[in-house]
Amino acid sequence: MTNPTVAKHGIVATTHPTAAQIGVEVLRAGGNAIDAAIATNAAMGLMEPASCGIGGDLFAIVWLEKKKKLFGLNASGRSPYAASIDLFQELGLDEIPTHGPLSWSVPGCVDGWDQLLTRFGTRSLAELLAPAIDYAIKGFEVPPHIASTWKSHEEQLRETMPASETYLIGGRAPEVGATFSNPRLAATYRLLAKKGRDVFYRGAIAKQIVEYSRSIGGLFSLRDFREHTSTWVDPVSTTYRGYEVWEIPPPGQGIAVLQMLNILEGFDLTSLGPDSADWWHLFIEAKKLAYADRAKFYADPQVTNTIKTGTQLVSGKLAASPFLSADGAAELTQQLISKRYAAKRRKLINPMRALDDVPPGDPKLARSDTIYLTVVDKDRNCVSLIQSIFDAFGSQHAAADLGFALQNRGSLFALDLNHLNRLAPHKRPFHTIIPAFVTRRGKPYFCFGVMGGDMQPQGQVQVLVNHIDFGMNIQQAGDQPRLQHLGSATPTGRKADGGGSVVAEPQVAQSILDALAKRGHRVMRGGKNGGGYQGIRIDRKTKTLQGATESRRDGRAAGY
Repeated sequence: MTNPTVAKHGIVATTHPTAAQIGVEVLRAGGNAIDAAIATNAAMGLMEPASCGIGGDLFAIVWLEKKKKLFGLNASGRSPYAASIDLFQELGLDEIPTHGPLSWSVPGCVDGWDQLLTRFGTRSLAELLAPAIDYAIKGFEVPPHIASTWKSHEEQLRETMPASETYLIGGRAPEVGATFSNPRLAATYRLLAKKGRDVFYRGAIAKQIVEYSRSIGGLFSLRDFREHTSTWVDPVSTTYRGYEVWEIPPPGQGIAVLQMLNILEGFDLTSLGPDSADWWHLFIEAKKLAYADRAKFYADPQVTNTIKTGTQLVSGKLAASPFLSADGAAELTQQLISKRYAAKRRKLINPMRALDDVPPGDPKLARSDTIYLTVVDKDRNCVSLIQSIFDAFGSQHAAADLGFALQNRGSLFALDLNHLNRLAPHKRPFHTIIPAFVTRRGKPYFCFGVMGGDMQPQGQVQVLVNHIDFGMNIQQAGDQPRLQHLGSATPTGRKADGGGSVVAEPQVAQSILDALAKRGHRVMRGGKNGGGYQGIRIDRKTKTLQGATESRRDGRAAGY
């Protein structure tokens, strides 16, 4: 696949072809990009249940053409009020379990849908859930990548009755081409369609989740759901070779993209080319530097407060208190994504030798399951939306008989009292999922995202460099062979050994890997990279849209 989808009126791109088509039909019927995004997301929660669903969180960047403005939404949930570092110490745990009820945070997806629809939508939630409800009852065909992920977690899904009864057929995961239905999710969606957002956070759904939590040793209370809110935020940006690249600020990892781009902008990448060991070396080193900051400074600014503020740059290094106000967090973010700071960090790169004193991190971030979708409509409203339950099937617990898995995002808290991302009651954890957006001279240019935990900032940077520096179209930019660096320090506070490892897809030339090894990188071959990608470019010259989808997965960029 080398050419993008070209359409005049609208495009929807996501990782299941049927879900993309559902979004297109919403556009055809007169809905806008926001309406189509929610209908598509609801379908994806049914059709790719290992990766997303209403048991998880949502982030979005919206361009509203009428106002010529970008809006950011953080629809992520918080830890239970009963969660504390003391509690985990009493349980004899030095880290939060990756799966199970202690890894739960409140799901933010449904409130995110409500916020998006209330502010920008033109259709009712009931209308947008109708296609997903229909497919949940009659079934949908399972494509290869989704079937493979499902199969690989079959054993874990057998461990609890709700998960087994929801996701397995006779104790087995559905095979490629099998028709799968989820009547439990259909019933939950019907309840949402009839009663709206509050039934999830104040009504019957919240009560069922809390009852299930109490029955298996979880920490959820009705107060956790009742007091959940999403947050509208201003996206933050940097410029890269004349383009403005936008991300959601922390507790997500989006600004790592901006930090990496700022560092790389100081090098003539075009002259190096995409098949150059020099380019890949610079990319890996920029990633290490940005992720070192990510490990220490990316956290929920609404809770890391109350005691001290005042973070500053000292001789090119960041110094900060373990407590940070919202204003202090905003200031810190601006410092981290500044050109001045990037210039100082860039000096640490040795063009001929890999850094080996940047601590690597926690494999929790290397295996994340997420879906990304993007929509642009006929009026050129744009949505960049990412939605996830973190690991495959999240905590691997389905919520009672409600038909969806609960996320395990709470496992990304640190249990270190001196860490910005430390666990506290009613606090958002560090987040991996990051929607992205690119403008040019203040106008929307490229709406895109890359999935896959730790890979997300790396994948976004690779796509942008492939497109901007190496001149690839947006489909080629995603198809190009990838490298992934594993082993940076993480916001859980966990560390491993020095320089990390570089995993290359099979198509990367051996000569590149040999050259990287000579510079001190530990390199290895891997299979297909897991960083799924979707993108839509707004081509103002031809007045058309160009859509791209991840060739490594099951997706589609559908247009009309």
